[in-house]
Order: sequence, then C-alpha cells, then structure tokens
Amino acid sequence: MKTYVADIIPKLQRFSQRLDELTRLTNQHWVVIDETTQAKTVYIFRENGELLISTNGIVSKAKWEYLGHNSLLIEHKEGSYLFKQGFFDDNVIALKLDSTNSYAFFVNETKYHKDLNKIEDVLKFLETKYLNNNSPIQLGSATGLRNKRQDFKFEYIILKETKEYYITWGKHTKYVIEFINGFVANLYRGKNSGQYFYLHQTFGQMYFQNFDDAVYKLFLYVHNIKDDIQEK
Repeated sequence: MKTYVADIIPKLQRFSQRLDELTRLTNQHWVVIDETTQAKTVYIFRENGELLISTNGIVSKAKWEYLGHNSLLIEHKEGSYLFKQGFFDDNVIALKLDSTNSYAFFVNETKYHKDLNKIEDVLKFLETKYLNNNSPIQLGSATGLRNKRQDFKFEYIILKETKEYYITWGKHTKYVIEFINGFVANLYRGKNSGQYFYLHQTFGQMYFQNFDDAVYKLFLYVHNIKDDIQEK
C-alpha cells in the first residue's frame, strides 16, 4: 500500500470526523491512491470485520478491526498494518502508518473519477475545502445596534455538512457552524422547501430564504443579541 508524506494533514485534524463513526467508513467503496500502478484498488470495509479488496475487479478478502483510540488494524496476505487516524470525512480518508510520518489515502469512489485520482488533486481538494474557503468565511456587515451607530462583521467556518432525515422534518441538510469566538450551533436546510432554519428555544423553527440571512440571525441568537439590527 502506497503512503505519502503530507504536511497538510495535521492542519486539518480539527475538521476531521472521528474514525469511530464506523457507519461512515463501512459499506463505502474507498479507492486507494497509488500513482505507482495503473491498477484501481478499492477497499470495502464490511460491518462484520471483513475487508474486500478489489483490484481491477479481482477480489481478495482480508480483515479489519477498529481498536479504539482512533486506531485501525488491517490484516491481509501482504502483512498486518496498524494505522492511526489522520483525517476522515465523507470524501477522503488519510490513515497514518503507526510510528511514521506517512499516510495512506483513500477516496470515496463517488469522487474518484470526477475529481480525485492523484495525490496532488486530493491535497488540493482538502486545502481548498477546509483551509482556503472555510477558514474563515467572511459574512457581510450590518448597521449598528440600536444604541451603537457602527458597522460590525463576524466570521465563521462550516465544520461539517451532512445529509439527514427526521420524521418531522423529512430530508434535510445539516450545517455545523463555528463562529470565530468558539460558539458552535446547527443550521438546517429542508430538501423540499429549500429554506434554511435554526431551532429557537422559544419559537421553534426559524426560517429564511437564503444562507447568509440564516447564519446572520443564528449568530444573533446564539450570542443573545437583540434582533433590532437593520441589514444593509
């Protein structure tokens, strides 16, 4: 299994999902990034601990086990490998070979053909998604509080974006938002309505037509700022 030195991975750890969220790992098709061969190798982690490894359609079987403490053991005919979590989201896994500074990279097959089939593409994707666009995103300005005639700005990052389903809401997208001072709150978008909303402790779901307005109002709510600011 090819490994790569990647200095960017430690910078991404605060954006990473936990490796023990095994439902995100299992039953997905993870393509190994290996530029030394023309073969396409796919890893499928099954819930029963079986690991299917498909190389150009020829399948062999191995074993995997989550050991706790963000450690993953993979055993197959080439040997046994102990990995530590480097980075993990729905698109990319970077597993650090224990006691080294190198990582094995896996890409969700839904992304592999479109965007990410070389190591430089993977690293650029992660940098753009987490370190450039979202670190932090600047949100516009608004004119003062009732007794303060001044503009103010605030910043935020999107820690996570997931597709979910609740019986009462139906299908929706959940955004985990972290404001620059460390406050974390959830924002949602209904699949059918397309509207954004957050959950107000007193008034329930508060709806907005666009993302910027929703994040702005969420900022006011979690910081307990009276909603008497007039937007430009």
